[in-house]
Amino acid sequence: MTYAADLLDQIGLGGERVAMVNLSSAMGVQFAETVTGMIEKIRGLGPNPLCK
Repeated sequence: MTYAADLLDQIGLGGERVAMVNLSSAMGVQFAETVTGMIEKIRGLGPNPLCK
C-alpha cells in the first residue's frame, strides 16, 4: 500500500487518494461508514490535480 501511495505522490496525484481497508461481509455498517469517510476525504482533496 505504501508503494502505491508513493507512486501517486511521485506523479503528482497524491498518495492520500488511495487506501486499503479489510472488512468481512458481516460488517455492513462498518463498510458504509468507511465508504462515507473515504468519500468525504476525497471530496475534501478536490478534483484530480493532473487534469489541470
